[in-house]
Amino acid sequence: MTDFLGVSRSATGRRWVGLSSDADRQAQAIAQQTGLPATLSRTLARLGVLPENAAAYLSPALRDLMPDPSIFRDMDTAAERILQAISKRERIAIFADYDVDGGSSAALLIDYLRQMGLAATLYVPDRIDEGYGPNEPAMADLASRHDLIICVDCGTLSHDAIAAAKGCDVIVLDHHMGGETLPPALAVVNPNRQDEDNDFGNLCAAGVVFLTLVAINRLLRAEGQKAPDLMALLDLVALATVADVAPLTGLNRALVRQGLVIMGRRNRVGLSALSDAARLTTAPNSYHLGFALGPRINAGGRIGKADLGARLLSTDDPHEAEAIADQLSQLNDDRREIEAQVRLQAMEQAEARGFDAPLVWAAHEGWHPGVVGIVAARLKEATNRPTVVIGFDGAEGKGSGRSVTGIDLGSAIATCTREGLLLKGGGHKMAAGLTVSAENLEPAMERLAELLHKQGASDIGPKDLMLDGSVMPSAINTELVEQLEQAGPFGAGAPAPRFALPAQRIAFAKRAGENHLRLTAQDSGGARIDAICFGAFDSEIGPMLEDNRGKLFHLAGRLEIDEWGGRKKAKLRLEDAAPAE
Repeated sequence: MTDFLGVSRSATGRRWVGLSSDADRQAQAIAQQTGLPATLSRTLARLGVLPENAAAYLSPALRDLMPDPSIFRDMDTAAERILQAISKRERIAIFADYDVDGGSSAALLIDYLRQMGLAATLYVPDRIDEGYGPNEPAMADLASRHDLIICVDCGTLSHDAIAAAKGCDVIVLDHHMGGETLPPALAVVNPNRQDEDNDFGNLCAAGVVFLTLVAINRLLRAEGQKAPDLMALLDLVALATVADVAPLTGLNRALVRQGLVIMGRRNRVGLSALSDAARLTTAPNSYHLGFALGPRINAGGRIGKADLGARLLSTDDPHEAEAIADQLSQLNDDRREIEAQVRLQAMEQAEARGFDAPLVWAAHEGWHPGVVGIVAARLKEATNRPTVVIGFDGAEGKGSGRSVTGIDLGSAIATCTREGLLLKGGGHKMAAGLTVSAENLEPAMERLAELLHKQGASDIGPKDLMLDGSVMPSAINTELVEQLEQAGPFGAGAPAPRFALPAQRIAFAKRAGENHLRLTAQDSGGARIDAICFGAFDSEIGPMLEDNRGKLFHLAGRLEIDEWGGRKKAKLRLEDAAPAE
C-alpha cells in the first residue's frame, strides 16, 4: 500500500493511507451501479458495503436488524419476572453503574416503568467509596425493602453481592465479559456470557435493556394489553451506544441512527437541558453524543454525585433537569482541570518506560480514580498501544485500561485476576477496570504486558491516517457533506470519512484560545474553505501552519457543516497536515 500523496510522516507523525486497490474498484462499482457520487461511493467501499447493499445501508431498517430477544439466554425468564412485578405492583430497585451506559440503562427502565404506573428506586454506587458494581451492604439493604432488583451495566461477576440479596429476586442486564460461573441471580441476560452463542456481543448495556423491553412488550401484546412506545426510548440507547464506544455497525448503527432522530425532537427534558448547557445549536450527531453530552453525564460519576447522570436522563421535571445539567457542566469543567494535571504526569511516566512496549502504563499515589479512564484513553490515542492508568490510595490502586483494535485487553485483565495478580478486574475488549495492591503492581503489569505481547501488541506501529480520497475546496459544499452523512452515523467501528485537500496555500491562520488554530485554505484556482484544528499546538500542525510563509501544504480531516449565525456552510475539521513541497 503506497503512501497517500506521498505522506509517510505527517505533522502528527502518521502515514497517510488511501483505499486499497480492492476498495477502490468496489467504489467504482458502487458509483456505476447506483449512480451515487464518487466521494460517497468511496466511503461506502471503505466501510465494506457492496454495490447491491448500498441502498439498504444508506437507509437501514431497524426492524430488519432486530433479533428475536428470546435468542439470549435467560431473556424470557427476565421479561416474565419484570412483567410479573409490574402486574403485581411490586417494589423494584434498579442498581446501575455510574457511567453513561449505566445511567442510560437505568433511565430506560425508570421511564418504561413510569409509563406502566410504577415508580422504581434508583441506586448508583459511589465510585470512590463503593467502587464498580453491586456490593454486599447495598444489595442486602435494597433486598430488605424490595421484591426485585435489576442490575444494569454491572453484576455479571458479582457473585457475593448478589448472594447477599436474600429474599429478593435479582436480574442482571449487562454486557461485560462473563466468568466461568454466573452469579446466583434469577436471570443473567448478557450477550458476553461465556455460554452465549449469538452475534450481539457488541451491544452496550442499554442495548440489552432495550431488547429486554422489547421482550416485555411482546408479552404485553400477547395478553392484549397496551404497551409503551419503545421507539421514543431510542435516544437513550443511542447516547449509551456512542458514549460506551460500541461499534457503530449492524444493529448498533440502526439504533443510533434512529435514536438521533428521536433526540432531535427534544422530547426528553434531561437531554434537552444538557444540550442547552453544552451550547449545542444544531441537531445532535454522534460526535455530540461522544464528546459534548457523554462527558458531562460521566462527570457526575467521576468526581461528583454518582446518580446525577441517571437522574438527569430519567427526570420529567424541566426545572430539575436544568439544575442537574448546570451542575454536571460545572463538574465537567472541574474534571477537565483534574484530568489535565494527571495526564501530564502520566505521559511523562509512560514515556520514561517507553511507548514501544506492548503495554503503556502509569501509576501514582493520589491520582483521582474518576479521571484515570480518560487519561488512559489519551495515552492510547498518543501511542496506539493498550494502556492502563492507576491511581493509588495507600496500599491499593484502582485503574482503567483502554485498548486498540485487535487487542483484547479485557480477557488479559481477566486472566491476571484469575491468577491472583489483581484484586479485581473485568471489562471488555476495548476497555476494562482493575484493582491492584501496591506490592503486586510491577508483577501484574509485567504479566499483563506479556499477555498483550502474545496477542501482537508489540508489533503495532504508529497509527495510520486512513483517507477516503482527495477533494478540492471548489468541490466542497453543504450538499456534499450531507451526502456523506447518509453513510453515518460514524464512530467506533465505522470511522467518519476523512479526505485530503492537496497542495493548499494558507490564506489566513490565527490562534484560537491557547491551543486551537483557525485557518482558511486556498487551492490553485482561488477556491477557499475555512477550517478549525482543535489542539493544533499539541503537535506540529499549529507551528507549521501558523508560520506558513506562503508554502503549500496537504491538509487532511473531516468535512462538516457550520450553522453559525443561521447560515449553513461547509468547513474542514483539520486533523493533520504535511508539507506539499
